[in-house]
Amino acid sequence: QVQLVESGGGLVQAGGSLRLSCAASERTFSRYRMGWFRQAPGKEREFVAAISWSGSNTYYADSVKGRFTISRDNAKNTVYLQMNSLKPEDTAVYYCAATRRSGIEPGDYDYWGQGTQITVSS
Repeated sequence: QVQLVESGGGLVQAGGSLRLSCAASERTFSRYRMGWFRQAPGKEREFVAAISWSGSNTYYADSVKGRFTISRDNAKNTVYLQMNSLKPEDTAVYYCAATRRSGIEPGDYDYWGQGTQITVSS
């Protein structure tokens, strides 16, 4: 069982930056593909970014490409999401997730954090 705890959410003005962190309890963290998802009120949970177990491959939703960067530190059992040039439409609860499979759909991920709120004001 992998436990994931996100941190780093908050309120930021449009154009600003935030960095989310997700700490994993699992000592075999390096075996998991990690992803970030978000869910805005009244909308379905959507893919934001993912990173392979080694960190050598990254994947992004078109809506965040060029603005967000996913990275991981396997020695610290932590995955990060650097978010720059934030827009009001980025406002959502952000979740990190882990899987040993591939894919970018929420159903492809087996373990989820509790989520952290990001609010971008205009």
